[in-house]
Amino acid sequence: MDRESRSPGHRRLALCAALVLLVVTPSSLAAADAGTGPLGVTAGAVVSERSDRVGVLFRDGDDIVGGHFCTASVVHSPRRDLVLTAAHCLNGDGDLLFAPGYRDGLAPHGVWRVARRVLPAEWVERQDEDSDVAFAVVEPDREGNGIEDVVGAERFAAGTATGATAVTVTGYPSDRETPVTCTNKPTAHGRTQQRIECPGFSGGTSGSPWVNGDGKVVGVLGGHELGGDTDDVSYSVALGTEAARLYREALSAS
Repeated sequence: MDRESRSPGHRRLALCAALVLLVVTPSSLAAADAGTGPLGVTAGAVVSERSDRVGVLFRDGDDIVGGHFCTASVVHSPRRDLVLTAAHCLNGDGDLLFAPGYRDGLAPHGVWRVARRVLPAEWVERQDEDSDVAFAVVEPDREGNGIEDVVGAERFAAGTATGATAVTVTGYPSDRETPVTCTNKPTAHGRTQQRIECPGFSGGTSGSPWVNGDGKVVGVLGGHELGGDTDDVSYSVALGTEAARLYREALSAS
């Protein structure tokens, strides 16, 4: 099921009904990322350089509070203007805006307008779940800075073996105004998908980056069942040759 969807017939369990979020210290989360601490525990994401690279997508004209519908993150590009999300988050018409580091109605690093969308042809033509990854090029700010100049970026890494290391998933449920985060080791779901067990990733978390301890994005929440039909198990396309080709296309479009 689409984690963007919030309709009554297709709503995933509300975060408060799915679990009681455990309080985990930043040091514990760091240990989990190294594979030595608690895995599979979801908590509120602390403010940090890394979490500030993750933000919310919302439509121009909508109120950001309660109006954000997907998650996205900044990834490195030579022009320093590239954002990664799920392809199904970029469906539809209308201008999109991205607010990195968003919390409680505030956009501490500004609101950035999406200038161009780069989606796989397989997704555009038939919504192939194995192609549910996309990039967005954002406009510079008024001073001419790229978004990466302001918040930094993670590195997009296609071809990394699934489950080689633990990854940290950070995203914004639609019913929260702050991000949640969880670290665990993903496993293969067939040849083209990967899955991770992390509770509380409900509607709005589509597009959340899966970042390993080296700061490489090795997954993006989406893919199978548009991210999963329960709050406790999430999916991503296994980033391979198609994802690498799409990244190169996005670099040309930026």
